[in-house]
Order: sequence, then C-alpha cells, then structure tokens
Amino acid sequence: MDPSDAWYFKTYMDAGEYGFGLQAMPLDPLNDCPRNAYYMDGVFAAADGTPYVRSNMVCVFESYAGDIGWRHSESPITGMEIREVRPKVTLVVRMAASVANYDYIVDWEFQTDGLVRIKVGLSGILMVKGTPYVNTNQVNEQENLHGTLLSENVIGVIHDHYITFHLDMDIDGSDNSFVNVHLQREHTLPGESPRMSYLKAVRNVAKTENDAKIKLKLYDPSEFHIINPGKTTWVGNPVGYKVVPGGTAANLLDPNDPPQKRGAFTNNQIWVTPYNKSEQWAGGLFVYQSHGDDTLEEWSQRDDPIENKDIVLWYTLGFHHIPCQEDFPIMPTVSSSFDLKPVNFFDSNPILRIPPNVEKDLPICKAASAASA
Repeated sequence: MDPSDAWYFKTYMDAGEYGFGLQAMPLDPLNDCPRNAYYMDGVFAAADGTPYVRSNMVCVFESYAGDIGWRHSESPITGMEIREVRPKVTLVVRMAASVANYDYIVDWEFQTDGLVRIKVGLSGILMVKGTPYVNTNQVNEQENLHGTLLSENVIGVIHDHYITFHLDMDIDGSDNSFVNVHLQREHTLPGESPRMSYLKAVRNVAKTENDAKIKLKLYDPSEFHIINPGKTTWVGNPVGYKVVPGGTAANLLDPNDPPQKRGAFTNNQIWVTPYNKSEQWAGGLFVYQSHGDDTLEEWSQRDDPIENKDIVLWYTLGFHHIPCQEDFPIMPTVSSSFDLKPVNFFDSNPILRIPPNVEKDLPICKAASAASA
C-alpha cells in the first residue's frame, strides 16, 4: 500500500507468480506438527519436467484440544443426575509455504460431525523499507509513511492478503444449487403479540451467476447453502452444506487500479460459477503481466445458469495488515478461517453415539524428575 516509485509494483500474486506448491517447505517434526503426526512426501516437477520427491511436505494428525463436541446436563430441579459430554476430536492436514519473506500455513480440519474448517496462518518476515527516522517524534504530521515505524530506520508497510479457494462441492452428486438464506426483520401486527418484531428466513435459489455474487454484510445477514435439490432427508429437507465465514477482509482499492484489475476475484467474498475445467485459478491461467482479462470477475460476467448444475463455489479469505512492533523481526502467526458445515446433510446429530473419554483413554503427563534449586 505504498504508491511511490520504488514500491507501487509490489503487488505479488504469491500463488500464481511463485506457487504455493513450488514454494512449499518441509515441515519440522514436533514444531510444525505434533508428536503423533504422520508425514507425507510431495512430488514436484524440476525445470526440465523431471519429477522429484521431497519428504515431510504434508502432515496429518489427530488433534484433541479439550474442546467439546456436544454436551447436556439436566437441571437439578428434575431430580435426575444426568450429565452427558462428548469430546471434539479433529483430523488436521497441514502444509506450509515460504514465499520469499512470508510464510503461509494452510490447515484442513476434518471434524467428526462433518464440519470442515479451512484455516490459513500468516507468519514470517514483513516487507519493510528503510527510513532515516529512529523515533515517531521525528515524523512530520503531514507525512504519510504508508506503514508503521517498527524499529530504528525500519518501516513495515501496510498491506493485504487474499486467499481464494476453488470449492467443487458436489453435495451428494454433481447437480447442486446455491441458496441465499436471507434473515430479514418482520413486524407483528398491532395486538398480535407482545413482541414488535422477529426474524424470518427467506430462501432465494440463485438462478444465474449474478445472483450468487456475495459481499458479506453484518447488518444484512444471510446463510449460504449449497444443496442437492434432488436428494432429501427423511423429513424432506434438501441435503446440503453451508459456507460459514469467519474473520475476513474486503478489498478497498479502486476497481480500475491495475493491481485490483488483476486481483478482481477479491471484489466479492463469495462467487458461484458453472464447473469449467479451464477455470481453476481465480487470477487466471497466466498471471504474469496479466491485465485482468482472464479472472473470476471476467468469467462470471457471462452470467451463466447455475441452478441444479455442476457448480463451483469460490470463497475469498482476506486479511488487512497494519504492522505493529510485535510483528518485527519475525511476526507471530495470525490466523483466520471459514467453515463448510453440514446443513440437513445428516438425519440427526452424526456424533450423538460416539463414546465419552475415560481415564485410560488419555495420556497423563508427569515430570521425569524434580527440578533442583
């Protein structure tokens, strides 16, 4: 976010220009992943196309962090001593890429209730620039540093990160529909109820791509479902999954700014397009020297039908980053995520009958020896 001559072009497409796969790094056992992790190799292509293998590129592990899968206790007023609790256990698949200065950690978390959480962590080294200043009291109030003075002669430049996921959902089959379940306020009639208002869920099935371009709004909320209209539960609801956004960010650049034309896939947080084998990367097939004429924004202008079709959901996870001193010289990991959650996919709670933990199920950590004074 520095428009000066030395910085304006620093608008990197880390995945498209460098490659998350190509820049993936071996994971460090016990530090990148826990003791119980299983490690998998990665196969890469050399410059001449020859395949080669690198070890410890992906780790898979079961994670129990003390979270609760479900619980219920009966109130003592019933006279029944009932307390049922089940632990939450998650299978995590992790990789990490070091793209020049920045490190990205990508987790796919598979929970036993069918929820899939996709989490991205940011760490590594900030993009910084030199300055003659050693203290903020030297900076003129009218001067724009385009960042934060982090240390003597070092400015961390304000920047964004956007990671767009191509999600070919195929919920119980390939023919799916996108449903915007909009929550809207309704008012009661005079004398109808002591309540003046309530919330109503209105289901809108997207007919074409333009119906499914979503900008998230806190005060105009919706749920976003991908359903299979041809498959229903035993009570008649269409089976589906919903996208549950977490903390994210929207791009604030001018739509005609060259970097934003290349990154126009960040104009919305959610897009839905018909499946097309040639449309797998939101920034286009070739992002080097791109002018933005082969992006998700361009494809979606066809406004093709998407109801009851083989469709792809695109979700953009975003970060605004105003650097602070704690980010220097190596920044602590900052993470955000979104969920893919079952919605009427199962006939009831799928983890209702999992067994509880008992004492022998969990390891007990004990000190090997007493510390000496």
